[in-house]
Amino acid sequence: MDKQQYQDIHATNRGRQQGWLRSGEPMIWLNAAAVSVSIIAVVGLLLLLAVRGLGHFWPADVLSVDVEYQGQTRALLGEVVEQVEVSGEQLREAGFELSGPGPFYQRTLLKQGNRDALGTDFVWLIDEQFANLAWPEDVMVLERLEWGNFYGYLRSVTPRGGPTVDATEEAQRAWETLQALIAETVSVRENIREIEQGAIGAINHELERLRLRERGLEMRGELDAVAQAELAEERATLDARFSSLQDELNALYESIRGHHIEAELANGQRRQLPIAQIVRAYQPNALGPVEKLGLYAERLWEFLSDEPREANTEGGVFPAMFGTVLMVILMSIIVTPFGVVAAVYLREYASQGLVTRTIRVAVNNLAGVPSIVYGVFGLGFFVYFVGGELDQLFFPESLPRPTFGTPGLMWASLTLALLTLPVVIVATEEGLTRIPKAVREGSLALGATRAETLWRVVLPMASPAMMTGLILAVARAAGEVAPLMLVGVVKLAPTLPLDGNYPFLHLDQKFMHLGFHIYDVGFQSPNVEAARPLVYATAFLLVVIIALLNLAAVSLRNRLRERYKSLEH
Repeated sequence: MDKQQYQDIHATNRGRQQGWLRSGEPMIWLNAAAVSVSIIAVVGLLLLLAVRGLGHFWPADVLSVDVEYQGQTRALLGEVVEQVEVSGEQLREAGFELSGPGPFYQRTLLKQGNRDALGTDFVWLIDEQFANLAWPEDVMVLERLEWGNFYGYLRSVTPRGGPTVDATEEAQRAWETLQALIAETVSVRENIREIEQGAIGAINHELERLRLRERGLEMRGELDAVAQAELAEERATLDARFSSLQDELNALYESIRGHHIEAELANGQRRQLPIAQIVRAYQPNALGPVEKLGLYAERLWEFLSDEPREANTEGGVFPAMFGTVLMVILMSIIVTPFGVVAAVYLREYASQGLVTRTIRVAVNNLAGVPSIVYGVFGLGFFVYFVGGELDQLFFPESLPRPTFGTPGLMWASLTLALLTLPVVIVATEEGLTRIPKAVREGSLALGATRAETLWRVVLPMASPAMMTGLILAVARAAGEVAPLMLVGVVKLAPTLPLDGNYPFLHLDQKFMHLGFHIYDVGFQSPNVEAARPLVYATAFLLVVIIALLNLAAVSLRNRLRERYKSLEH
């Protein structure tokens, strides 16, 4: 091959490479790779949250082991939570006596429970110290209202006023008696909660309204003898109902008081436990796969439908889930009309000059303001200024205790509506821009007014863009935590902001939120190891709720888009 042929071949290859680059195909592959990496990262994150979070509710087998340390043997029961490898050098420096010179040793995190007896729920152990490993079928797990799980062996069951059933002689009968007493106790606790939060809660609400009415009459100088007699009669009626319910409550509490069991710890120590404090009892090592699956579904449903307990490290997250969804719905109701009206004015009515361009720049900049700044603004303007004025005007009888002059559901919704307003404005304005000018002119030519054209033609065609803005707003607002900490969210709310007491939706009430619940459980819990799986589970639940809200909005947007697609062309 001569020099000229080599140059010709080289020029041809270079031309092909340049043509390939100019074709845009490299960018297609680059974008495809970026999208693939993003999808893999998102799916991987969801799998991590699901496995670490939802796996927590599976009834794990309980290990029985003797741990030898400094010449002493300690018997333990518990669930294996985690196993890691650590260097032998670190263990020797920490004072552990190791039998061999191995560079690495297995370290196991054991959930031993029994915090009232042992002091801690979790303990790290070196597998080198293990002896006599076993998984006894008669070991039981008790989930309790206080002090976490109990791991031990059932020795006797004593019903209130009944004979004691010895588990060492009649194991099956004792276990069945225990399950029956727990079911009875759980049912009674449900009745107690319905009375306390339902009937008694309604009476307390009426008594408070009666007190405020009396205070209002007194402030206006209208509290005469007739009014006092009427108020006294109503209060007497409520007090009589309260007394009747209190007697019923006392009878219910008395019916479950006195049931107890005797259980033995791994070290041989025996303890007497009241059945009224037990939520659930099971023997995981004796359960089959189907029975474990049923127990897993029961525990998962409890997580979704129950209230938290034990500093939010046990129980469920229903109040936080309810508060999150309710706040997002209220925020959407507030932000959508304001965002749409602002976008319509900027695109359809405002003259496109310097002022309008300045407003658009300001709106775009507002979208980048840190969320905590909105929280500080909401606290200062909405809570202290607007809420304080509302209290002075409409709730003077409640002062000095604030009604709306304190963080609550309404101020949290308004603050997040203000935070997400730029997103809705920009998305709606983009949708209005895409509507062909000929559509507006055709409507006007047929005799419609400008307002009728806007209401009947332009806004329906721009509705998919409005839904896009709402989707982005929901996705951002549902996960915000920093501003909510200032304007309404609390660690534990005793009641839901929506109930059967007038005015039914209590906008002044504080509420729980899944995002803040994650922060509180993950960073404020005194029991870090117990809180960790609940952080994963709650985070996964928050992602699922946001996805469901977005899917509902996306479905509506797609229907609107299909409906008005023909008008855009």
